[in-house]
Amino acid sequence: MKLREEMLRVVNRLPDDYEFSDEIKEHSRRYFLEGDQTTVIALDNGDAIACASISYIGVMPTFAHPTGKRAHLMNVYTNGSYRRRGIARVLVNMLIDEAKERGVTEIGLDATESGRPLYESLGFSGSSEYMSLNTGNAH
Repeated sequence: MKLREEMLRVVNRLPDDYEFSDEIKEHSRRYFLEGDQTTVIALDNGDAIACASISYIGVMPTFAHPTGKRAHLMNVYTNGSYRRRGIARVLVNMLIDEAKERGVTEIGLDATESGRPLYESLGFSGSSEYMSLNTGNAH
């Protein structure tokens, strides 16, 4: 949770002392414990320095995705003093391998500009097919 909060502060350009709502903390904790997901963490002398998560999603099967098994990669983050060492690449590859073993036919993600080169080098590409709608349910 500490590393996820650090990542959210950096990505959203929030101050270091920004406090997240109890709602976000509780739902995040519950998802880490009960959600259909895998999170991998890199440690340096017991300190979490990088993380990555993948959430598994079941949708109605299609010709392109006959199992209906899809996944969403998220929370890919490396502490600033450990960047550019290939740590995120190792973590993401671990999750890609697991997703393949689970029969996932598509992995999606939301990329920051700084993360885009890593994802492209791993074979991710943009799609002219994917669209989304923000329902305004966020508080």
